[in-house]
Amino acid sequence: MSLTAPPPSAATADTEAPVTIPWWSPGDTNAFFGLGFNVLVNVLVLTGLVIGVVNIPSHDVYHTILPALGVELLIGNVYYTYLARRLARRENRTDVAAMPYGPSVPHMFIVTFVIMLPTYLATKDPIRAWEAGLAWAFVIGCIVIVGAFVGPYIRRWTPRAALLGTLAGISVAFISMRPAGQMFEAAWIALPVLAIILIGFFTNLKLPFNIPIGLAALLVGTAIGWIGGYMSAPDVTTAAKDIAIALPTLQFHLLFTGISHIGPLLSTAIPLGIYNFTEGMTNVESASVAGDSYSLRSVLLADGTGAIVGAALGSPFPPAVYIGHPGWKKAGGRTGYSMATGVVIAVLCFAGVFGLLGALLPIPAIVPILLYIGLLIGAQAFQAVPRAHAAAVMIAIIPNVASWAQGQMADVLSAVGYQTVDFSSGGKLIPPVGGAPGTVPESALVNAGVIYKGLMLLGDGAVLAGLILGAIVVFLIDRDFKKAAIYCAAGAVLSFVGLIHGAKVGWDVDGQVALGYLLAAVVCALFMLKKVPPREPDPDEQFLVPEGGEAAPRAVAVEPAPAPVPVASVAAAAVTADG
Repeated sequence: MSLTAPPPSAATADTEAPVTIPWWSPGDTNAFFGLGFNVLVNVLVLTGLVIGVVNIPSHDVYHTILPALGVELLIGNVYYTYLARRLARRENRTDVAAMPYGPSVPHMFIVTFVIMLPTYLATKDPIRAWEAGLAWAFVIGCIVIVGAFVGPYIRRWTPRAALLGTLAGISVAFISMRPAGQMFEAAWIALPVLAIILIGFFTNLKLPFNIPIGLAALLVGTAIGWIGGYMSAPDVTTAAKDIAIALPTLQFHLLFTGISHIGPLLSTAIPLGIYNFTEGMTNVESASVAGDSYSLRSVLLADGTGAIVGAALGSPFPPAVYIGHPGWKKAGGRTGYSMATGVVIAVLCFAGVFGLLGALLPIPAIVPILLYIGLLIGAQAFQAVPRAHAAAVMIAIIPNVASWAQGQMADVLSAVGYQTVDFSSGGKLIPPVGGAPGTVPESALVNAGVIYKGLMLLGDGAVLAGLILGAIVVFLIDRDFKKAAIYCAAGAVLSFVGLIHGAKVGWDVDGQVALGYLLAAVVCALFMLKKVPPREPDPDEQFLVPEGGEAAPRAVAVEPAPAPVPVASVAAAAVTADG
C-alpha cells in the first residue's frame, strides 16, 4: 500500500497475524434489518409506480421486472461484500463495512414520470413505455461506466465540503423529506418507531435479549398499525393471490426496440447518468470519511454494469450505491449485511411476494429508518470538514432542496392536469398529451410568492450544481482565487450546455446563468491578481489521504501538504468522523 497515512489499524498489519474476517457479526443483524427494509420500501414503491401509473400489467411486473431487479441487486450486493472483505484483508481489520446498494430512488420517479408516463400517454401502450424505460436505463448504465474512468479525477480535485455537501443535499431533500411527511400522516405509528431507532443507533443501548433495533422497531410499528386499524385484512387476502415463482429471462427484443427510439431520451439520460456517477462519487467520499476507502472506479463500474444487466433482463430501474454507509457502519454493519440484503430481496423478487408484504407492513413503520440515515449523512457533512467550510456545505445542499421544492410544485400542477411551466413561451402551462392547453402569467406566480422559475433553474442538475457551487465557496474561503475561477468557468460551460441549471442538454440552454458564472470567474481572477496569502488552517483541521491515492490530501490551505500524519491522529479523525 502506498499511503501517506495508514488506516487506523494498518500500522501493525505487517507484524501482527492476519485477523479472521467473520462473515457475520452481531451488528450485521441491525444493519441488515435497516438496509433490507430500506430497499424493501423502494421496491414496493416502484412496483406501485409501474402498475398504477404506467399501467404495465401486473403479470409482467411480477414475472419480469421484479426478477430482473432481483438479479441486479443480488449481483451488486454480493460484489460490494467482496470489495469489503478484500479491503478488510488488505488493511487487516474487522471493522470494514460494505457499501449499501439498491434501486436508485430519484431514478425510480424520473423514469416513471419523465420517460415511461409521457410515452404511455402518447401511445396508450404500456409496453412501448416499458421499452422506453429499458433503453433509458441502458444509456444511464453506459454513462456511469464512462464516469468510472472520469470520476476519480473529479474526486481528486474537488474539496470534501463540496462532495459531502451535495450528498447532504440529497439526504435532506430526497432521503429525509418524503419519509418525514409519510411519518406524520400516521405519526401515532411512526414516532414510537423513530424513537426506538434513534435510541438504539445513537445511544448504543441494547434491547432485552439483544433484539435487533431494526427488527424491534418494525415489529412495534406493525403491531400498532394493525391494532389501531391502519391496515386492512382483505388487502392481505387479495395480495396473496399474486404470489408466484418467476425467474429472470433476457428481454433483448424490448430493449432493442426501445434503443431504436432513443433520441428523445438522451436529453434526460445524459445529465442523469452524470448525476448517478456524481452521487456515487460523493457516497465513496462519505465512506472514506467513515474509515473505509473504496476504489471509486470499482464502485461505478458495478453500478453501470448493474443498470445494463437489469435493462437486458427487463428492469427499467437503474441500481446505485446507496447513501448511508456511515449509518450502517455505526449501527454495527460489517460485510455480511449487504450480501444478506441482496439475497433476501432477490428471493422476494423471484417469489412475487411484494404485494403481500405491502399489505402486511405499514409504510409509517418502515420509513423512519430512512429519516435516521438522512440525519446521519447531513450531520456527517458538517462534522467531517473544517469548520471554516460550513458555508460551502450549506450552499452545496441548496440546489437539491430547490430541486425537491420545484418537483413538489410540478407534482401539484400534474395533479390538476398540467405537467410543467414553460417560461420560454410566456409562462404557458404545458398540459399532458391529449389535455386542454392552459396558460398562466409568470407575473401571477411571482405576485403569489412562487419562485418556480428560479427553483427550476437552480435545481436542474442539482447534484453537479451543488458540487460546483460548494467547490467555489471552499476556494473563496481559502483565498484560492485561481481554483475558484476555474470552477466558475466550469459552471459556465456546464450551464451553457444544460448539464446544470437546464432541463435538457443542448447548446446555449441558459445563457444568462452561464454568463453569471463567467462574470463570477472574472471577479475571482481580479482578486487573484492581488496575490493574497492562503487562509491559515485551524489548529484542529486534519489531513487524510484515501486508500490507493485516488484523491489528493484533503488539505484546507493551498500550500503544499504537510508531513505524513501520525497514525494516532488519523485514527482519532476517523472516530470523530464516524460520530
